Amino acid sequence: MKAILALVAGWSMAVVSAAPLSDVEWGTAAVEQDYYRIVEIPIPEGLIVEAGSFDWLPDGRLAIGTRRGDLYLVDGVDDRVPEPTFHRYASGLDEILGLAYREGAFYVTQQTEVTRLTDLDGDERADRFETLSDLWGFENYHEFSVGSKFDREGNLWVALCLSASYHYKTDFRGWALKISPDGKTTPMCSGIRSPLGIGMNPQGVMIYAESQGPWNGSCSLKHLKPGGFMGHPASFPGYAKAPHMGPIPEMPNTRSRLMVERKRVPELVPYAVVFPYRKMGQSISGFVVDRSEGKFGPFQDQLFIGDYTLSCIMRATMEEVNGVWQGACYPFREGLSTGILNLQFTPNGHLIAGGTNRGWPVRGDRENVLERLEWTGRMPFEIQEIRVTPDGFLLSFTDLVDVGTSRECTTYAIETFTHIYQQGYGSPEVDQTTPTVTKAEVASDGRQVRLWVDGMVKGHVHAFHLPALRSSEGDALVHPQAYYTLNEIPTP
Repeated sequence: MKAILALVAGWSMAVVSAAPLSDVEWGTAAVEQDYYRIVEIPIPEGLIVEAGSFDWLPDGRLAIGTRRGDLYLVDGVDDRVPEPTFHRYASGLDEILGLAYREGAFYVTQQTEVTRLTDLDGDERADRFETLSDLWGFENYHEFSVGSKFDREGNLWVALCLSASYHYKTDFRGWALKISPDGKTTPMCSGIRSPLGIGMNPQGVMIYAESQGPWNGSCSLKHLKPGGFMGHPASFPGYAKAPHMGPIPEMPNTRSRLMVERKRVPELVPYAVVFPYRKMGQSISGFVVDRSEGKFGPFQDQLFIGDYTLSCIMRATMEEVNGVWQGACYPFREGLSTGILNLQFTPNGHLIAGGTNRGWPVRGDRENVLERLEWTGRMPFEIQEIRVTPDGFLLSFTDLVDVGTSRECTTYAIETFTHIYQQGYGSPEVDQTTPTVTKAEVASDGRQVRLWVDGMVKGHVHAFHLPALRSSEGDALVHPQAYYTLNEIPTP
């Protein structure tokens, strides 16, 4: 029971209640629902589903791994009017926060191991439970294990929470491990604190979702660079059992800045996408890439990521510049009914969302809820993507922009900030600057605007505020803000 009650203690800042709606700079859910409606998926009476992981099966069913250790196979979640049936395939597992299916077997990431489950007699109940990997130790209820789907080489990856979210009390806490199909397990990265999502980005590179806390000024997506150090030095004892990783990195200085410490600590991997606290989530969680080919709207090949505390879903885009990953995050949809732990797209282009309301304050306070988001077919006017250029940024939009407002430099307000890289919990936004947009040029397709910007700052989040921008039809942006994490500036 202690584990259930404290599950998300490491995923959110120590506050007594979730942020009020006014603290989040989003459009209202009433506006968002014109473009993306929320449909509740009925759960049979008496059945408790706290979804921690999903996978879509070749036979058209949804597999759900739950915090309570059950694995369900669900028919009908993708129907126009969902009336699903639930079949329990396995039970007795321990907080399933990773699920992948391949060639008749389920690969389940639970607290203490990755387990391969198979049905030998065809009755759709797991008969064989095989330990694929259990290289890591387990001594504390808050040592959560978050697992990926298969990477391009057929490996699984597991991100391991520190002991009690702060300490290293047993093997490989705060590490990411790669597990081959035959169970060979290789430590890949150190420095993780409290992960709640892991998988491939749209380009096929492994990333994970990190929570705000010690050595993490805000929530972020980070590149799991092989041999890399993700920033939290409590994991350093693991190097003694991972000689292929080389020597322990230099100890980072507390109350410094990440860009400063990158010069001292070459293994240190910067945040790829920072999610400013409360403005863009508070406890980011599982993520999935949109491969719906337009069935979910204009965001093909973008990341959709949940947030536990604020019960919302956000978007993110990433690009590699000078060998370093970086990118932007954007609001998408609030108003979900429970704390989001994970997401899954369906063949019909619906986005399944599930989680729990237990363990920490959460805005969506309903329990035992499974929901899906559907595109209504109406095109939202949104910032589709922000990319960096040698002298500014290139902004893409989901619809034609108004030439008049989009050519005015004053339409684009940009502010920058960073966080203190410190041993203490989280960080305020510091070192603020205000760059100047000196020129705005609309592309011939009417959907892109190139900005020339003086005062870009490496290592800072660049916050875009565009309330004055209009579409060619006179519509305001559904969400006029976005946040780009600028680690590197490309050469001309």
